[in-house]
Amino acid sequence: MLRALSSAVAVGVLAGIVPLAHGQDPNTILAKLKSQFTLTQTTADRGDIVTAGSILVLQKDRLVMYSLNNPAPPQSAYKKGKITNGLGGAGFLRDLTNTMSNPNQTAIQQRIFVAGEKFWVIGIGIVKDGAVFRLYSDPYGDVRYWGELKFPFPKGSAPPADELLSTVAEVLTVQPPDNAAAPPPQPPPAPAVPAEAPPAPIAPPPPPPADAPPPKTISLGQTKDEVVATFGQPLKVVKLGAKEIYYYSDMKVTLVNSKVSDVADIQPPR
Repeated sequence: MLRALSSAVAVGVLAGIVPLAHGQDPNTILAKLKSQFTLTQTTADRGDIVTAGSILVLQKDRLVMYSLNNPAPPQSAYKKGKITNGLGGAGFLRDLTNTMSNPNQTAIQQRIFVAGEKFWVIGIGIVKDGAVFRLYSDPYGDVRYWGELKFPFPKGSAPPADELLSTVAEVLTVQPPDNAAAPPPQPPPAPAVPAEAPPAPIAPPPPPPADAPPPKTISLGQTKDEVVATFGQPLKVVKLGAKEIYYYSDMKVTLVNSKVSDVADIQPPR
């Protein structure tokens, strides 16, 4: 009974698209949102990140999130420029589910996030009266938190996707990658060619080909500096406390306390 209640409350809103009576097509809205916010994939027990997506930066205060040992995340709503916590209704059912799942816990472990703090998005869904983002935090004192933030549709009618994105941007923005490449410097102008250029010297014959360099290798226990010296700067870096994940074009390298703890191949995008 409890497992069914938990699944219905915590997962139901993100299980699919609910048809809307009015406004823009929900499939169009969902596709637009997912094109702007890359979802993060977690392990089955939600204890760690498998594939990192967009890092979101909170722009408003007072987003309540619960620890992962609660099977149902709390849901807040963004209305009139503020984040509010709903009381009663679905929120009451979620808290009841969490309390029944943790009979020895006197209070639900929660954390209030404020503007400037960061987290991941692990799900986006469209319901009849709004869009719902499911959010997932880095560990705080070895505890990860999750919660939902709902953007209600005005009068139950779905607005155009760009209008909804503008509202979402008031609360959630995507952090640019740490290693975002700067635009390449412009080459200096070519010198003017004289009217009568001297003949070009005859180039010497090319040297014999050198032996092929040995293949690049990586091993557990290597330091961060050794990895960078061998493979260069990564395309993307994800920092999770003492853990760092270096993403290259064909592999990801996990470092704990600046030493290699795991190396995995990356499947090329289809």
